[in-house]
Amino acid sequence: MARTPSGTTKAADSSAGENLRAYGGEDGGIRVARRRATLIDAALELLGASDGGSITVRGVCREAGLTTRYFYESFDSVEALVSATFDGVIGEIADLGLAAFDSGDDVEAKVRGAVGAVVAVIDEDRRKGRLLFSQALLSPTIARKRMESTEIFAALTVQSAAGVVTFKSRPRGMAAAHFQVGGLGRVLAAWLDGHLELDRDGIVDVGVGLMMALADGVARFD
Repeated sequence: MARTPSGTTKAADSSAGENLRAYGGEDGGIRVARRRATLIDAALELLGASDGGSITVRGVCREAGLTTRYFYESFDSVEALVSATFDGVIGEIADLGLAAFDSGDDVEAKVRGAVGAVVAVIDEDRRKGRLLFSQALLSPTIARKRMESTEIFAALTVQSAAGVVTFKSRPRGMAAAHFQVGGLGRVLAAWLDGHLELDRDGIVDVGVGLMMALADGVARFD
């Protein structure tokens, strides 16, 4: 007997309800969120490995210890998972960086706090640094997310600095912010790859010094 549209919907709703039913005292929605977080961590593990490269649904599920049905419970493609993984790292860095910037007593202290927060995140979990900066990861999705994150951090730099630095020309200020973000990114990439013999404090000192020097240059713009 053919199913009616309404019958199909009810069946789907019933199935979804069963999938989200509490099990072992844990709400279905919590289980979905936990599996999603597990998949994101698995993606970070694979992408952030020293020999990381492209990933597949099966590879991520194997790393996560989940079947593929649970992958499609949260993501419709590998690209969607990679985007979510990248966004999670960017969100963490943005939140910590802005909080550190706001807590500084003067401009240099604010910049040092923000740079220190970024360096701490990627030093304590090198997978995150490689995801953001490694040249071995050149998929279209990651390339796009890196461009987006540069735009975001440049805008945040201008927005945050507006309270402590006077920009005579906003377009030039934005250009300087792009230079700062891009330059710091390349320095951090070289550091993570072992090309710079500096400890964490040393790399923070370099980043702060260069950003403060650039801020002085921006102040001279007509």
